[in-house]
Order: sequence, then structure tokens, then C-alpha cells
Amino acid sequence: MISRDIAGFLDFARQCAPDFGPATAKAAFLVAPDGFTRAEESASDNRYMAAVDGFDAARASAQHRGLQAALSSVVPTLCFAGDPRAPDGLFPNNVFATAPGRLVVGRMRHPVRQQEAARTDIRGFFRDTLGYAETDLSIQPHPCELTGALVIDRARGLGFCGLSERCDEAGARLMHDALGLRATLMFDLAPGEYHTNVVLAVLAGRAAILCPAGFADPSAVDAIAALYMPHAVRLSTDEQAAFAGNAIAASPETVWMSSGAAGGLDGSSRAMLERAGFEVRAVPLDAIEAAGGSLRCCVAEIF
Repeated sequence: MISRDIAGFLDFARQCAPDFGPATAKAAFLVAPDGFTRAEESASDNRYMAAVDGFDAARASAQHRGLQAALSSVVPTLCFAGDPRAPDGLFPNNVFATAPGRLVVGRMRHPVRQQEAARTDIRGFFRDTLGYAETDLSIQPHPCELTGALVIDRARGLGFCGLSERCDEAGARLMHDALGLRATLMFDLAPGEYHTNVVLAVLAGRAAILCPAGFADPSAVDAIAALYMPHAVRLSTDEQAAFAGNAIAASPETVWMSSGAAGGLDGSSRAMLERAGFEVRAVPLDAIEAAGGSLRCCVAEIF
């Protein structure tokens, strides 16, 4: 099912056992921040992006290498070369997503990002090296920025899709079908929010981090939190601004976020994550965050 009916979704989702697939990815890939600079098209609907003089390409590159090294301690993590013509290319999870045996290519809203979907090296890696089938959504007209717009509980096959300029209802349905999900809840993001994964993270199918201010409808927050109680962490606006909602469980025991995000967590939020069985691990990403995304945005998962 895919619906805006919050109560109906919640009733259905509560019946879904955690037997849909692995709760965390078997590997991940990154794209290097080559040509790292401000993309003006993307900045038009990304309020988190810094001004031009806030970008430091050398520091971003060093931090990105540190991210790969850190994630590699818990999951095999590949890195593809960046493209200087694609300044947002270091956020590949918006363009590429996987399900077991399948690569999905998304349709980006802005032309500066649409060229990322044409990368033959990434497509070829999945097709020729891994033998994955491909579902190409990039050539249809509806924006669907994959796991930027769609947060997925991989254990139960549930999707949470925040609608904005980066994903409309038709795009949400295309992603739901392409990834073969059991159920997807559609809801509006608050004005000024561009991606769901900045305001929501589902961690290994057993916990959720939510930023209530990022949702247009508080009842959507309540419903998602109800699914993951007692491990539903509601963040303050300060924690959200530090990118604490842009987190990922790279393994069943670890939740990863930037050092700024981890430093911004208050004691109760950190304690709730620890009670859910997660060690909070962090890497410095302040230079990368100038581009309007943080750690989760950099990581494309391989299932």
C-alpha cells in the first residue's frame, strides 16, 4: 500500500514483521567531492547550504576520505571519483538506491544534478560487476530523489516519503514500486525542508530519529514514533540544525552522524539511542555540511 492515510498506514505497518530483508546494508559507496563548490540551482530550495565563501574544497575532500575510512571499519565502503561538473555529486544517495539484485536510478529536480544519473561507471559497476538489474526513473518527468526523499525501514519493507519540490506523489509511487516496498506513508514536509532524510532516520528497523519541526503534520510524527516506541528520539530544532537527523545505521550496533551532529545531541537523545543498542559514532564533516547535507546524504547503501 502507498497512502497519505496516516491511521490506515499505521494499522498496516504494525502487522509487518521484520522479515522483509536485512536491516542494514551489506556495503556502501560514496562519490568524492571533486569540484566541490556551491550549486546555485540546488541552493534555491536547500536552506541548509552555505554561501560561496563557506566552501573549502580541500577540507571537504580530506573529511570525505576520513568518512570512507571510518565507515570501512564496519561495512565495505567504496568510493567513486567525483565529477567537477557535478558539485552535488558527493550526495549519491539521492540519485542511486538499491534493493537486493536491483539498482534504482532516480530523477533529480535540478538540471545540475540530473547529469549525475547518467554516470556510466556507477551504472556499469552494478550491471556488469554485481549483476544487478536496473530500474531507470531518471527519464520520466516526476522528481523522485530516492533515499533523500524516501526513508526506508529495510527490515519491515516500510517507506516514509516526505513530499516537497524534490519528490511529488507520482514520484513517491514510482520509488515505492521500484524498491518493492510493502507500504509507504506519504506526508508533506514543513515549508523550507527539502529532503526527508534531514528530518527522519530509521535505524536498523528498531529505532527512529525524528525532527518534529520538519514535518507539516504533527500526526505523521506521532504515527512514525508510535511504530518505534520506546526507541523514538524526537529532536529539538537545535539538534535538527546540527544535522542530528541526518544519521544512518551502518551496522546493527552503530549509528553514524557528523561530529557536529553528535556534539549537538542532548543527553536524553544520546541516552535513548544507547538504550536502543546503538553506539553513536561520528566523523568531522563541517566542510561537507556547507553543501547542505551531512553524513547520511553522502552514503549510498548496497543491499
